[in-house]
Amino acid sequence: MPDPLSEALPELAVVIPHYNDLARLEKCLGALAPQAAAAGARVETVVADNDSPADLEPLRAAHPWARFVTEPQKGAAAARNRGVAETTAPFLAFLDSDCVPGPDWLATALRLSGGAAVTGGRIDTFDETPPPRSGAEAFETVFAFWQRSYVEQKGFSVTANLLTSRAVFEETGPMVVGLSEDMDWCFRARAKGHALVYRDELAVSHPTRQDWPALAKKWRRTTLEGFHLNGTSASGRAKWALRAVAVAASGPLHLPKVLGAERLSGQEKLRGAGTLLRLRAARAGWMLGQALRGA
Repeated sequence: MPDPLSEALPELAVVIPHYNDLARLEKCLGALAPQAAAAGARVETVVADNDSPADLEPLRAAHPWARFVTEPQKGAAAARNRGVAETTAPFLAFLDSDCVPGPDWLATALRLSGGAAVTGGRIDTFDETPPPRSGAEAFETVFAFWQRSYVEQKGFSVTANLLTSRAVFEETGPMVVGLSEDMDWCFRARAKGHALVYRDELAVSHPTRQDWPALAKKWRRTTLEGFHLNGTSASGRAKWALRAVAVAASGPLHLPKVLGAERLSGQEKLRGAGTLLRLRAARAGWMLGQALRGA
């Protein structure tokens, strides 16, 4: 007699974009594996790899419950789109490969599916190095992933921890490579009338960036994506230049957040404050350069 569970259609598709970060992907899949086993046929999981040069075969063998596909177009947006196309479940859960899902993340995602059109979950941070924290780690401990604020005040959710339905995704359209895809996609979804909510119980953890080069790489990319999302017309560039001035001025204004952070030691507060001022000045310079060059 056939097992009815084996013939059940999946309810939720977990889409994990990845590029050449096997150690963190292993942590992600390792945390997700027991949850996927408990969910059984209700969940399908796909790792959409951006054609990494690293060998993925050991991970494929260790996690046969997850399907690996290759998306040659670089960019997490392209990988997420490919993951959606490779799955059939009516609900979608986006999880980044460098995130560690909480022990009940998948059960919570299943419970919340079918609720709000778009849901952004909590993103905590953790350090991968022993204390004391570097300036970059201290900065990210304070400022990285203010997901509640993003959702409730700025109108978007980071795609590292986002739930939606296939119907909403298809109506909104695919994520766009080269833009801040989380902001752009959520703005388009909301423009079509889809509600966006924050749920604190849907939790993942993300490692803090360990040094200035890693932090600068992230913010160079997001600044360029933000510039293209802002618009490259003459008026758009003028608006971007004004925002650059505001970014530079925001450094000193945000010092109390670092200096008053309970999670940081005294030494870490000083390091974090220095990184805050350095990063805001660097971002302002990058933004002004983009406004002048138009790219």
